Amino acid sequence: MEVVYEDNHIIIVNKSSSEIVQGDKTGDTPLSETVKAYIKEHYCKPGDVFLGVVHRLDRPVSGLVLFARTSKALARLNKMFAENQVHKTYWAIVKNLPEQPEAGLTHWLVRNEKQNKSYAYDREVPHSKKAILSYRVIGKSDNYYLLEVDLKTGRHHQIRCQLAHIGCPIKGDLKYGAKRSNPDGSISLQAHSMQFIHPVSKEEINISVTPQGEFSMFEMI
Repeated sequence: MEVVYEDNHIIIVNKSSSEIVQGDKTGDTPLSETVKAYIKEHYCKPGDVFLGVVHRLDRPVSGLVLFARTSKALARLNKMFAENQVHKTYWAIVKNLPEQPEAGLTHWLVRNEKQNKSYAYDREVPHSKKAILSYRVIGKSDNYYLLEVDLKTGRHHQIRCQLAHIGCPIKGDLKYGAKRSNPDGSISLQAHSMQFIHPVSKEEINISVTPQGEFSMFEMI
């Protein structure tokens, strides 16, 4: 586990694509428990360790995850996320070049619980939720393109679904139309950076992941 930032109230870690943020039916150890164990050992904490989950990443997605270490920080971060005061930027690798090098996307998503999948529509339909993001092409390689995505809303599988809807499924994402999987079961989507005002100290926090692996192999535009 890579700790990117920590203080008395929050901790930010760089999640691998194989980890789940919270426990699920698989029974695999979630990232939240790994972080608790780290805090307990690193700070010699007796008894149970408090850790609040304020947002999640899909299991096959890598990148930054923010946790609250105190109840005060948890309450304030929950409010900040609800009011879109935490700015998250994602990097996505796609096979197809979008028609426009930079654009905003607005769709209405319908979630299918049984399939664990969302479907995008160009207009509002029953049971749909409005989904907004913007993207720009920032890199290219021999076979793929690198997009930077700014998420305006937080819908189920939003980036995966919206990019697939415009003909640009994310590399490795079989669920949304990629032609082949990645060898490690990941999809090529990373929570790359995070900017927000610290919920307690009020300092500006600006954290980003150092590009590694396939994300470091692009010629930046």
